[in-house]
Amino acid sequence: MSDATGDTENKKEKAESETIKKAAKKEKVSKTGFSILDRLILGEIAGPFVFGILIFTMIFVAGDLLFQAARLVIERGIALSVVARLFIYGLPGVVALTLPMSCLLSTLLGMTRLSANSELVALKSLGISFYRILRPVILASFFVSAGALLFNETVVPVTTTAADNLMRYEILKNQASALQEKVFLRDESNGELRRVIYLDQLDTDAGIMKGIMLHEFENGRVNRVSWAQRGVWKDGEWWIENGQVDEVSETGVVRFLFRFERQKLALSLSPAQLQRRTKRPSEMSAWELWMYVDEARMAGSNISQLWVMFHLRLAVPWACVVMAVLGASFGAWRRGRSGSSVGFGVSVVLVFAYYVVMSLCSALGESGHINPILAAWFPNVIFLTLGVCFSRLVD
Repeated sequence: MSDATGDTENKKEKAESETIKKAAKKEKVSKTGFSILDRLILGEIAGPFVFGILIFTMIFVAGDLLFQAARLVIERGIALSVVARLFIYGLPGVVALTLPMSCLLSTLLGMTRLSANSELVALKSLGISFYRILRPVILASFFVSAGALLFNETVVPVTTTAADNLMRYEILKNQASALQEKVFLRDESNGELRRVIYLDQLDTDAGIMKGIMLHEFENGRVNRVSWAQRGVWKDGEWWIENGQVDEVSETGVVRFLFRFERQKLALSLSPAQLQRRTKRPSEMSAWELWMYVDEARMAGSNISQLWVMFHLRLAVPWACVVMAVLGASFGAWRRGRSGSSVGFGVSVVLVFAYYVVMSLCSALGESGHINPILAAWFPNVIFLTLGVCFSRLVD
């Protein structure tokens, strides 16, 4: 029985090798377009990519979301319908995190299999370089990165805000800390931006603001900036104290207008309503975070942490390309037979190493020891360089 199974596997590997050789021969005739070779390579990594999303999502869900859901049901007696909504809101952020991991797993398993079955040797014997084999991998991972970036900009901020509001107002019943730091509020009318309010601190219980900066817009540009040290909620109105007002010309020149000791702030939101309307950096899109960083810089706040966070919003999605190149190169370099379990274990180790480096660089960037841009992008540079080194060994 085992001999029959072995013969079947050998025939299957021989058939696959013949298919690869035919595709390679056809590739030598047609050097442009999406060839059969491209489709064969993409077919090898498509299945493991979907498997990677599912398995990594299950790991994160089991390790965090399910534990949190069970604790809410058992300890607080929260209804299952509310916990289910919290679970659904948390899934997009988890899926976005698993995309680079899935790219690594899929390319590593796919190239390991091609190498173990000697398909890569056959391709090289026909004059197909490994860099040509990487072309569909890089192209596919590029689209995954672009999709991850779009997903992070549209879906994830909305679901993160929804999860935060659900936790704060329905589960904790507004028992969370009333003190918020570095909050950001956009005031729009008929789709047009009117004002942007930045606060260093907001204490909704005491009705106190600190470090206030108000940008007023006209025809899409800033025409006035107001600064104040403190704001208080009194008799149903916001009053700001110890500040000044500057005028901004069309050419961007700032001109001092006047100082004030106490002035009414045209803001109709109560402290509780203001707490609902303000956003934390984790709930913002990259564009909103860019504006937030600019507001914080003008207010004189330390923006290193925010600047690192902004660049991580861009760097992490593009890690899909980095991980795809690394996985493909490392998988081809191993030149040995191994099952999915070994490939999965190697992927976990590499992913863990990537996030350790990213955490270390982020901490150094937030503390000001290295440039925030370097802190966010350095892990991608390191692991892409490692992938290129493995690809040179293979080719």
